[in-house]
Amino acid sequence: MRLSTVILPVRPWHHGGRDEWTRAEQLGFHTAYTYDHLSWRTFRDGPWYGAVPTLTAAAAATERLRLGTLVTSPNFRHPVTLAKELISLDDISGGRITLGIGAGGTGFDATVLGQEAWTPRERADRFGEFVPLLDRLLTEDSVTDEGTFYSAVEARNIPGCVQRPRLPFAVAATGPRGLRLAAKHGQAWVTTGDPRLFETGTREQSVEAIRGQVEKLGKACADIGRDVAELDKILLTGFTPEPGRLLESLDAFVDFAGKHFELGFTEIVIHAPIPDSDFAADQEVFEQIATEGLAQLRR
Repeated sequence: MRLSTVILPVRPWHHGGRDEWTRAEQLGFHTAYTYDHLSWRTFRDGPWYGAVPTLTAAAAATERLRLGTLVTSPNFRHPVTLAKELISLDDISGGRITLGIGAGGTGFDATVLGQEAWTPRERADRFGEFVPLLDRLLTEDSVTDEGTFYSAVEARNIPGCVQRPRLPFAVAATGPRGLRLAAKHGQAWVTTGDPRLFETGTREQSVEAIRGQVEKLGKACADIGRDVAELDKILLTGFTPEPGRLLESLDAFVDFAGKHFELGFTEIVIHAPIPDSDFAADQEVFEQIATEGLAQLRR
């Protein structure tokens, strides 16, 4: 049973950014993640910093806190260059990095390099090639591979990750192809719930939809002979019905988290408050949840 947070990269490092990461460690969060986008939704016209440099700085400013992305995607990444950055980041952090990885969506990142937005099928095709190649790049000293979308020619990654055989993948997926990738390559699985229920669904409908996702993950694991219990199950909150209620009070969090831990989730991730945004919340309540939430759940 773990509680983690997401710190969006919107604050300059020397004007509040560093303090957020060190405070996350002080509060006892298991992991502090950040989004890996070039810009994102309502934050597009304001400050937004790069994920890898931010995590590098956070690694230098903390000692125990795990760090990671929720999530990296192929939208503007290539496995060869990403692998080199991840190996360096894992070294700098002393082996505290988790890579959250997903297929990407249709937001600004999808077209910022001048390409047409990929169809859902093409995103799945690319993701299906991206993850296995990245897996090899992080575990083998030299990789040559020619794919439809991604290739590597004698790509060397010595000495590899501090974490062995490589840093863990937390694969975000809800469709059958993505769940198969999570089952085969993941050390964890990530969901945000069912996006179709976000605006008009109920909390009860959301829990049942997520229950169905967990069952499909179990089947994907069974199909390859893997025990689904080997995978951590991570719920990134803020995208289920009535997202603001979660951080209204300690009791509201305990009620929400309890329902999802019963579904088999091992980690709940909450957003650090950002005033005047979709992630606005009371800082005191957020910190109370961080320090008392898990203890309440264990009673």
